[in-house]
Amino acid sequence: MTRSPKSARAAGTRFERSIANALAEHVDDRIDRRVKTGNKDRGDIGGLRYAGRRIVIECKDVSRLNLAGWVDEAEIEAGNDDALVGLVVHKRRGHGDALDQYVTCTLRDLIALLIGERP
Repeated sequence: MTRSPKSARAAGTRFERSIANALAEHVDDRIDRRVKTGNKDRGDIGGLRYAGRRIVIECKDVSRLNLAGWVDEAEIEAGNDDALVGLVVHKRRGHGDALDQYVTCTLRDLIALLIGERP
């Protein structure tokens, strides 16, 4: 079944909410969904920090993978937010629990998370 634009937005909102709720419960209760801000978007989830630096999360609940495009989007949004890294959390089909979803980033982002600065 093909999604309509309205059902796709609703699914995306539900996915973002589930990811934000899981992060708030397990990491920091100040983590929450962000309001969309147009061309200066700062990611879907805000309030996540590591070693005092912001982390941007871009959420994707779609059927076709576009990892390169999503990582590029997360990098732009991290720049808009002056964040250390941008991560992509994407839907793992057949797994409804937010904690079972995939996280994608570049090796550069992983190193930045591990040492606290971008190489």
